[in-house]
Amino acid sequence: MDDASTAGEAIGRDRTVAVVGTGTMGQGIAQVALVAGHPVRLHDSAPGRAAEAVAAIGARLDRLVEKGRMSAADREAAAGRLHAAADLAELADAALVVEAIVEDLAVKKRLFADLEKVVADDALLATNTSSLSVTAIAGGLRLPGRFVGLHFFNPAPLLPLVEVVRGFASDETAATRAYETVKAWGKTPVRCADTPGFIVNRIARPFYAEAFRVYEESGLDPATIDAVLRESGGFRMGPFELTDLIGQDVNEAVTRSVWESFFHDPKFTPSLAQRRLVESGRLGRKTGHGWFSYADGAERPEPRTAPPAKAPERITVRGDLGPAEPLVGLFEEAGIKVRRKRGDGFVELPGGAKLSLVDGETSFEYHREDIVSFDLAFDYAAATRIALSAREDIDPDVLAEAVGLFQALGKKVSLVGDLPGMIVARTVAMLADLAADAVGRGVASAEDIDTAMRLGVNYPAGPLEWAAKAGHRRLATVLDDMDTRYPGARYTPSLALMRLGYAEAAQEDR
Repeated sequence: MDDASTAGEAIGRDRTVAVVGTGTMGQGIAQVALVAGHPVRLHDSAPGRAAEAVAAIGARLDRLVEKGRMSAADREAAAGRLHAAADLAELADAALVVEAIVEDLAVKKRLFADLEKVVADDALLATNTSSLSVTAIAGGLRLPGRFVGLHFFNPAPLLPLVEVVRGFASDETAATRAYETVKAWGKTPVRCADTPGFIVNRIARPFYAEAFRVYEESGLDPATIDAVLRESGGFRMGPFELTDLIGQDVNEAVTRSVWESFFHDPKFTPSLAQRRLVESGRLGRKTGHGWFSYADGAERPEPRTAPPAKAPERITVRGDLGPAEPLVGLFEEAGIKVRRKRGDGFVELPGGAKLSLVDGETSFEYHREDIVSFDLAFDYAAATRIALSAREDIDPDVLAEAVGLFQALGKKVSLVGDLPGMIVARTVAMLADLAADAVGRGVASAEDIDTAMRLGVNYPAGPLEWAAKAGHRRLATVLDDMDTRYPGARYTPSLALMRLGYAEAAQEDR
């Protein structure tokens, strides 16, 4: 499609970029290409929409000038390069055409079949689809090799991530040229094979699904689950408040689409509670009610927080606490006397109870011992909340010792019941499992997956980076334990994660 001298290069700034579809995403993509210096043509099948989009983009450029982010001269030059196209034929000289229309496979296929009759054979064709198969959209094309996915995130002018998706028939040269082009536009592209959900929408499913499952099985309230994932897990927003912002119907539809595309794989099973929310019309902020109420004067529920308790004066740390080892220094800084002894990695409280980092087991299985589990944290020093889990009949005084210990560090404490995997640990383990599996299947590189999850959904770290920090073996064990207690393959650790765990063990044994 390209000659050898240009095959891997970004499309020249003097070449026209066309965008078909003038909704929010189409306008955003057009603005990105325009500000990067390209002539841009906008087309929409609805009469007058393209001209309206040109005016809207011009108004946004005016605001950039007002904020000092663009000079008046650059604004006038950009406006001179932006044109509405009433007919597809006006896109004939485009070097790249990006489609951002309705998520309907048949409609998209018709559009690209028509575009192939108009543009030159060396023009790149791209879809911004987030849920459909890039391969399927290109299936009927005469030259499917020049077709790729360019999945921008909304709002496109602000968010840096672009998933560059190579369909089954896409040429490597086309994917590389698309990658280099969006990189030249100042974006951060990541390469991805054509798989359901691509990177972000595939890997992110457990962030929502595990929180909803905790809610369904334990009755723990959304405000507390959100608080634990924010204040201990380091996530920017909790899954309940985030899906209220996204729209429950939108989020549930993506989850259902990925689940169906993976032939009902139990790892992607949608939430019945979320389905009922959608059926009731409680779609989140846009309807005034979702998991939370957004009516005027409505107050957000407070997370469950344990009352003040007295901290023990001394504790015994037996063995290494793994990813929770930084707690030892924090305990000492808080004035708690710490004695180190050999052991299997737990804190022995004065009353004889064991305080241990969460696994995938339940506390009631240890009915002869007082066991209190604490959840995983992204950064134990920075965390402002810690979740604790124990069986219902545990001695209140024993539980109070554990609560007081963490409160002495300035942490709020949430008691979450006897919950295998708790909240943060099971979420991170599932994210890591899907990420490792995606690398193993050649969907994307580990670096691109971590980059995509940091930039696309603002995770505090990429799931594979976090897995290395928490320990692959530990996370695989959490899932293996949960798989025993929740039969059905949802929590069966992938071979890819298990391999990472075994490699980790071999490295430690050297």
